[in-house]
Amino acid sequence: MSDSHPALSVLDLVPVRSGQTSAEAVAASLSLAQRADELGLRRYWFAEHHNMPAVASTTPPVLIAAAAARTSRIRVGSGGVMLPNHSPLVVAEQFAALEALAPGRIDLGIGRAPGSDPVITQLLRMSGTTSDVERFPQHIRDIRAIVSPEGATIEFASGGTYDVHATPAATTAPEVWLLGSSDYSAQLAAALGLPYVFANHFSGEGLERALDLYRSQYRATDAHPEPRTFLTANAIAAPTAEEAEERAIPQLRMMARLRQNRPLVALETVEQARAAASDFDALGDQIMAGARAKWFVGTGTSVAAELRAFADRWGVDEVMISPVAGSYDDEPRDAAPGRAQTLELVSSALS
Repeated sequence: MSDSHPALSVLDLVPVRSGQTSAEAVAASLSLAQRADELGLRRYWFAEHHNMPAVASTTPPVLIAAAAARTSRIRVGSGGVMLPNHSPLVVAEQFAALEALAPGRIDLGIGRAPGSDPVITQLLRMSGTTSDVERFPQHIRDIRAIVSPEGATIEFASGGTYDVHATPAATTAPEVWLLGSSDYSAQLAAALGLPYVFANHFSGEGLERALDLYRSQYRATDAHPEPRTFLTANAIAAPTAEEAEERAIPQLRMMARLRQNRPLVALETVEQARAAASDFDALGDQIMAGARAKWFVGTGTSVAAELRAFADRWGVDEVMISPVAGSYDDEPRDAAPGRAQTLELVSSALS
């Protein structure tokens, strides 16, 4: 392991715990974004998921705007906008406006997955041809052009052109990242010369192949002459390893519910999760054990050491953690002490 210190960033799904309102969950996440800014972290991204009892990050642009207004230096962005759910022009306009609100601090992370179940996906994609997944590569190109200060030019088959700008007088543009968990996304990012993030926090399967494809097939551009990537990971840090393991239980149980297609509920508190520990079968226990083996859970010192080794192994200078620490019953509902201490302890140990 080298003496390098990878930059630390945050991925936030705006978790909603039992007894917590959406307003309280959002308040907790915005407070966490402020803390990340104070700690000197590199970027803070909001995910896009829909119709889930334990996840309030349904609209990344809205959350990004709120976080940008409460921070001063950290980059804020989407991890990511699920592009087939939206019109490319609307996405371009939203992020051009965000760039105007916080110049030089906006990341537009784009993904191809739906972020929800088939019913919600259908409701989101009622816009027609703009939701054609097969046109995803062209939609990426369109967004990059439209958000640029130069804008995009449409050429009509019958002759003539039409200029399109996401905002009237841009001087800067959000940085576009391509996100994914498959060979497809890695190869597309390489072909387009875009920064790329593999969604390692989902399962970790396929990471080596995706990075190899991205790096070996990368086509340099003026904006990005070299391939650029970082890694995502689930992490929990606490003053003691025992507390960290306890705070992992609610999210591990949520993972088991997802994988077994059980009804989803708001995230349990640590006490609720411990009280219901016997309601999973052997397969559920196996799912939780498999997930836990890929997470970084422990004291700030141990988690930082593991993240540093993780970054060294894969040759990256940044790790984006999803701080998945659960809450205890008596902790305030409009704050996230477990997630905040994860950022505090890990960033301190990495510095």
